[in-house]
Amino acid sequence: MKKVVLCKYDPEYCPSVEFLEGGNVRIGEDPTFVTLTKTQWNILVEKIEKKELTSIN
Repeated sequence: MKKVVLCKYDPEYCPSVEFLEGGNVRIGEDPTFVTLTKTQWNILVEKIEKKELTSIN
């Protein structure tokens, strides 16, 4: 399982993206997570790459 932490501070208390066995991806932090299927994750990545989703200023 690969885990990417989404902040620069204490990784134990930050939201994360976890790539689970079976292709699902879990995003969030305790106690709130959302689980995306492989297809949903790939759509999200595609939307980011096409600049449909961008950073918030």
